[in-house]
Parts: sequence; C-alpha cells; structure tokens
Amino acid sequence: MNILDKIMKPKSIAVIGASTKEHTIGSDIMKRLQEYKFNGKIYPVNPKGGIIEGLQAYTSVLEVPGEVDLAIIVVNAKFVLSTIDQCHEKGIKGLCIITAGFKETGKEGAELEKQLLEKVREYGMRCVGPNCLGVVNTHPDIRMDGCFAESLPERGNIGFVSQSGALGGGILNILKDLNLGFAQFISIGNQADVNAETALEYWENDSDVEQILLYMESIQNPANFRKLASRISKKKPILALKAGRSAAGASAASSHTGSLAGADKAANALLQQSGVIREYSLKDLFATAKVFANCPIPKGDRVAIITNSGGPGIMATDAVCEHGMQMAKISDATKEKLRSFLPAAASVKNPVDMIASAPIEHYKQTLETVIADENVDMIITIYLPFLGLKDIDVAKALMEIKAEHPEKPVIGVFMTKSEFFAKLSDMDVNMPFFMYAEEAADGLNRLNQQRLWMERAEGKMPKFDVDYKKAQEIIAKSINEGRDQLTTRESIDVLDAYGIRVCKSGFAKSEDEAVTIADSIGYPVVMKMTSKTTSHKTDVGGVRVNIQSAEQLRAEYQDLIAKLTEKGLIEGLEGVIIQEMVKGNREMVCGIATDPQYGPMMMFGLGGVFIEVMKDVTFRIAPLTDVDAKEMIKSVKAYKLLEGARGTKPAQMEQIEETLLRLSQLVNDFKFIDELDINPLLISEKTGEGIAVDGRIKVRMAEAQEALGYHCKDGVCACSI
Repeated sequence: MNILDKIMKPKSIAVIGASTKEHTIGSDIMKRLQEYKFNGKIYPVNPKGGIIEGLQAYTSVLEVPGEVDLAIIVVNAKFVLSTIDQCHEKGIKGLCIITAGFKETGKEGAELEKQLLEKVREYGMRCVGPNCLGVVNTHPDIRMDGCFAESLPERGNIGFVSQSGALGGGILNILKDLNLGFAQFISIGNQADVNAETALEYWENDSDVEQILLYMESIQNPANFRKLASRISKKKPILALKAGRSAAGASAASSHTGSLAGADKAANALLQQSGVIREYSLKDLFATAKVFANCPIPKGDRVAIITNSGGPGIMATDAVCEHGMQMAKISDATKEKLRSFLPAAASVKNPVDMIASAPIEHYKQTLETVIADENVDMIITIYLPFLGLKDIDVAKALMEIKAEHPEKPVIGVFMTKSEFFAKLSDMDVNMPFFMYAEEAADGLNRLNQQRLWMERAEGKMPKFDVDYKKAQEIIAKSINEGRDQLTTRESIDVLDAYGIRVCKSGFAKSEDEAVTIADSIGYPVVMKMTSKTTSHKTDVGGVRVNIQSAEQLRAEYQDLIAKLTEKGLIEGLEGVIIQEMVKGNREMVCGIATDPQYGPMMMFGLGGVFIEVMKDVTFRIAPLTDVDAKEMIKSVKAYKLLEGARGTKPAQMEQIEETLLRLSQLVNDFKFIDELDINPLLISEKTGEGIAVDGRIKVRMAEAQEALGYHCKDGVCACSI
C-alpha cells in the first residue's frame, strides 16, 4: 500500500481544529466533508469538545476511539509541531496541514517548516502543505472534499495539483461552468513534503486519473521531475501552467547563450523534454483539459471539417494548417455517399459544406459518414444558427453519433449564444464544444502533440571517446592563473579535446611564427588575437579575415599590435591564432548557459551577427539525448538553410547533432562550466560540416577549484592534477 493512500483514500479523518464558529476554515472543512458525503468516519478535534456539525468532538486526537488515516490540521502555526507529535503517538501516517505561517512568512517561519519536515520524516509520515487549501478525491467509494473551497467538487478524470491554494479554490468553484470534473485534487502549498513530483508518481498507474494538470510556480527538483514526467507522459497527458514567465534571466549574461537564456526558457525546455504540454493561461489549460477529457488520442493528424457555412470552414482550415496538421483527403466512396443525401449546392470536399439549410439529419448523416472514412483521424463540426435550427438539438444529435463512434476525436464549434454553453454545463457531454474554430484547432493540435510524444523514441545519451585529461589540464591552467574565463585558444583546444570539429589552427607569439603556421595551413587564413583580458575580440579589431598571403598577414599583424598598443590593451595579449579560412555563409551558434535552478542549458540556432537580433534559437536542458539534439536542429527557422536552400550544399546534420551531444558530454564531465559559446559554428560550403570557428568558455571559479582539487601551501595555490 502507498502511504499517500492515507491522505488521498482515507477511511477515517480527524479534523484537528474543527470549529463551530461560522465561516472559519475549521468549520468549512467539517461542512464540506459532510455535504460531499465522505464514505469514512469523521472525528472533529477541538480543545473545548462538545458537538460540531452533529458529531462528538474530542479535546485531543489521542482521545479519538478509532484508527485515523488522515489528520487535517487547522490549528495555529505555533501548535502544529506538538500536534504532529500527538498524531504520531496516535499512529496517524497522513497529514494535510492547512495552517499558514511557515516559510511563506520569512526566516522564522522557514525554520518552523524545517522542524515540521524533520518530524514528518522521523515519524514516517507524508504531509500535504503547510499553507494549503486541502485535498479532494471524488471517487464514489471515497467522496472526500477535504478543503475549504465554496463549491463542492465535480466528478471527472483529472488529477490536479495546485501550488496556489486560492487559485485551486477558485477553480473548484467554477468546474461546473467549465464542464470539467476532477478525480483528485491536491493543493501542495509550501510543498514541504508532497510536491508535484510526488503527485505525478502517485497518479502514474491510477486508472481513475486519466490526465494530470499542474499549476506550478517553481519546480523543486528539475532532474527528478524530468525523469518522472517523461515516463508518465507516455501513459497519460500532463498539462502544466507554469507561472513566473517574466522572471529575470538566470545568467550574468556575459555570453550570447547566457543573454538569450533565462529561467522561463529553462522551464520551457524542461517541460518540452518531459513531454509536458505547457499552457500559458488558465483559459487554455482548461480548454485543453476539456479536449483530453472527451477525446481519445488520434492515430494521425488528418483533420476533416464539417460545416454549414463556408467562411468558418475556411477559417478552421487555416487554423488546422497553421498548426502543421493535414487536411484529410476524403475518399471517393465517402464523397459519393455524401452526395447521395446532401443538396447539389453542397461541397463534399474537405471542408464538407452542407450549406445553411442543413437540417439535423444532415449533421448526423454527414458526421456518421465522415467518421467512418479511414483517411480521417479527427473531425471539427461547425454549427451556425440558421432557419430555426436549435443549437442544443444539433449538439445532442452529434453526441449520439459520437457515442456510437468513440474511436475518433470530434470537436464541436458552435457559433451561437452563450446560453448554449450554460445548458451544456448541466448535461453529461461526451465531446468538447467551443465558440470558435481556432479553439477547436488548438485542441486537436494538443491531441496530436500528445500522439507524437507517445510515439517519440526514448532517445539515447551516447558516450564519446574524448581526451578528458587534456581538457582538464587546459582548464586547470586557467584556474591556477586565477582566470574564470579561458582564452580563445584554450577554449578551442578544450573543444578539440572533445572531438568537436574546429578550424585547423596554430598559435603564434610573433609575426614570423604566424607566417610559418599560415604557410603550413594554406591561404586564405584568419588571424585572431587571444587575450587574458579582452574576451570580445571584434570590438577591438582583433579578428582579421581572408588573409591571402604572407605579406598581407605581416601587415595585418603589425596593424593589430599598433591598435592594441594605442588602446592600452597590449599587455593582456597572449598571441594570435592562425586558422584555416572556412568558406560559408551559414553561421550557426551552439552553447551552454547555466540556470541556478535547472542547471546547464544547451542552445542551438542562427549565429553570427544575427544572434541577438533574430533570436532564432532553441534551448534544452543538458544532458541531451540524440533525439533532443535532432529536435533542436529541426526546431529553428534556420533549419531550412541547413537543408540546402537555393542550391547550397546541405549541412551534415548528423555531424552537427554529434557536436551538440559532445558539448553535452563536456558540460556533464565538467559541471562547473558556467557559459560556453561556439559562435559561429560555420557550415562549410565545401563539405557541409559544422566547424567551430570561435569558442569561449567561462567557469564558476569556486566550484572549479573544488572539483579540480585546488589547494594552497606556503602561499602558493594550484590544482592537484
């Protein structure tokens, strides 16, 4: 037995802090438990005893005569710890602590919550809250409304976790209007113990919960959330409304990757990699939930549209196509059957336009005919009020057909009065209805998104043979010199050690050395300064391209030295890197930025001078799987450039994927890397390879020193490697 059953499927509940005083939480919870007809025993606990809501109240939970599975605690915060002690003595394993006054109030409250959790762990209990709304289970065998929302919960198939108690209460109050119902509801509050991940795992194999909804303000353990959600979302849809999109970015933003990254991009990447469908408003969250509550997962993305008006049919077609779904090619046999009963003016192509005079019988016959077509995976049926046809009658007729054919999603678009939707809220519906065609297309897109995720390969994290020791030595040298930022040369050498294709190059400390290296590489070449004090080379004229000869190289070298001297930057100059000149107009970028909560984020997209302007980039949380890398590349608009637009040589996609995977391995091996940019990753016009032309690596100094065994002796500090 799962110990959470004591909270979510209790046979007996003690309400500690039950009250006779009207409009108090202790009174409201007692009323809700009784009004919803809880199937177990209810024990009110109040120091004064007496009768509460017709039940004998006990002055202490220790006086309760029977066993207690769940204690709902509604006492003052200063009494909560002693109450937990009493619950332990009574043998209670499930707690739901409604009481506020913990970490949400500041330092003292946080300390109190820490002590609370220590007791819960010590006693082998599980705890929802503190500072929460409560818990609900609508299963007929349980019927527990253990929260203080005004309305009683509606029965449905949704498991809902809310980090906000007030929001959860508001939602419970409007479930009927939304035409939705919950199977179970958990208000996690401060989530001292039970959190969203706990709920996900608990509901994974619970057949009563067919879809999971999350309202989250934070994700406590991103790695664990990813592991659980990516597994569970293969079995049932997980929808999330993640608040806090406008939070400040995580990085100090000295790199391109860092400046484009941010906490919300990290959250978005995590949810995407976990198969979680993210919504950005409550309206959209519940619209999607309504679709999943009434529709099966489709077998494909081919959509048929049935309408009694041409305009809305065209708008629905546009919306379907904008989501990347297909308009179904209706078979000749289906068209022939449609022609047999529809008027001559009707169109039997997709969208099927029955024209304004369509009676209810045509709606029924058309839906029945189209739903039977093997070329159709999903259907939108549009109704506009014409010629006295009643909207609710049409809806009932459609639901009759849907009941006979539950295997395909059908969504109704009824452009009619709001009273229609009010009537639906009093009916037992088996298909979702919306006012506008775009809402229906959004819903089908979410169904298709879930289908694609469930069909998606698991993905593997390959382990490449790399020169770890060489990379470690390069980084250690920088640490020993007190530099958290590697030079360009060091950065490129680390990339090279990890098997990332870099330009053929050499390092020169003098003009003559530069010419010797260029002669061996072959002209044209690029010359780049490498400095311990200047990271953005282009700002100071430190990058010279398309150098065609030794004479030109000497002139460029001399000019560089003169300009650095003039600007007072010559002292930090290490030397110059001479690189092969890779010809190509397609400049990509890939890199790593670290979010303090979510960890290292990988970036890929359009690079060069366009990176900050176009922002055509995508993010994923490291480590990457091969499927993640492939999706990253395909998800940017610049992908068409990589495919070989206008006769250019197609990029080596597998090699670019491998570059991302090798970077993922690098940041996993050296977890103290804070930022990394390869910009540009130039696509060679000759070979299609992605070549790292420039590199930049920055580390978190304290972590790097600890990881590399940095130590000091007799005033001399160095890494132990």
